Amino acid sequence: MHVEDRLEQKKNAVEVFLKQLLTRYESSSLIEAMQHSILSGGKRYRPLLLLSTGECFNVPQEDSLPFACGLELIHNYSLVHDDLPSMDNDDYRRGQLSCHKAYGEDIALLTGDLLLTLAFEIMAGASLHNSDPAKQINIIHEISSFAGLQGMIGGQMLDITVSPKKLSEDILFELMEKKTASLIIAAVRSGALLGNASSDCLNGLSEYGRNIGLAFQIRDDILDSEQDKEGHNLLRPNSVSVWGMKKARIKLAEHIEESVRYLDGACIASEELRYLAYMLSV
Repeated sequence: MHVEDRLEQKKNAVEVFLKQLLTRYESSSLIEAMQHSILSGGKRYRPLLLLSTGECFNVPQEDSLPFACGLELIHNYSLVHDDLPSMDNDDYRRGQLSCHKAYGEDIALLTGDLLLTLAFEIMAGASLHNSDPAKQINIIHEISSFAGLQGMIGGQMLDITVSPKKLSEDILFELMEKKTASLIIAAVRSGALLGNASSDCLNGLSEYGRNIGLAFQIRDDILDSEQDKEGHNLLRPNSVSVWGMKKARIKLAEHIEESVRYLDGACIASEELRYLAYMLSV
């Protein structure tokens, strides 16, 4: 089966899991807002990374899915909160009204809170083959760390507080590593930890995740900056405003290639993980 077909199968498994999870509740404005935010599409990039990495270490998909979908809920909670007027003030997400525009700021705030809480409920309640509570706790601890102050939330804080005049290259890398790369690193590490990967494999995958996380953010910055030429205004400086378009494209290609080198160095022969890196090219 072609790599794209295998990834599409995994994405469909994620969609089915999420739909079953989010349609088990009695309807209310809060539940509708949650479904609006999660079931509206998306690349499911982080879940695909986790499932593909787990497969490298012979982890059954049913073991990986609760963690893959938990990570997706965390990612989407951050998007719901990012869109709020107090953050990025975005009216649209994935071609539809953002949560706060469709349901109000109060419901959107609670929707993000609910998604985050539900993520840990799902991961804590996962039933693993050859159940190992210590492994489960370790993975949940890793994901919470990468989502917290030293990871995604720390990156969001930098994003809203750093002065454009003080945005050096070092601060830019810190911002991108925390805000975007953290959950991507968490995805590949979680898949590997489920499969009892060696420390060498974990280290190689961490660097793979870090590099594709940086590439992911640079790619978004390039696309946002190209859109800005059509009359939109970027709220904050990004990698293109720091480096310029030409250098940003060079950096993007470099991080993609570096991520694949770390895969090879860790002897992880995964066509899917290579594909998920190269799909970030623009």
